[in-house]
Amino acid sequence: MSLKEEDRRIIVQLELEKVDKTLRQLYVQLDAKLWDLAANRLYYALFHAVSAMLILDHHEIGTHRGAVNRFSMYYVKTGLFSKQEGRLYSQLQSLREDGDYNCSFDVEQDEVEHYIQPTLTLIDKIKQYIENTQSKV
Repeated sequence: MSLKEEDRRIIVQLELEKVDKTLRQLYVQLDAKLWDLAANRLYYALFHAVSAMLILDHHEIGTHRGAVNRFSMYYVKTGLFSKQEGRLYSQLQSLREDGDYNCSFDVEQDEVEHYIQPTLTLIDKIKQYIENTQSKV
């Protein structure tokens, strides 16, 4: 991605704002017991956090699957994030796709609840990485 550093910083900030907005939407869906929509919001919150990190580090995002693959390539395989965190992102992406596109698949409450805390923890870790990286510049 060919961006000026100031533009890159702005886009990263906008992605992080989208994370927070999407997490607020998650809690609305949880309260309404709309599990497929909650899974969608949980995935998208993580997607925007990963997107912010990829943009910060001058990587392209590409497709949703491409973002999962780039997260694995640039952050999991290098040891910055664990294999378990890489699997979490991939599993959430699959759950979101099934919930959004498979008419015979219903996302269950326990599936969503299983992913909430690990995803929030991963988002916090990504935000910390971004903060630490930006403070070095």
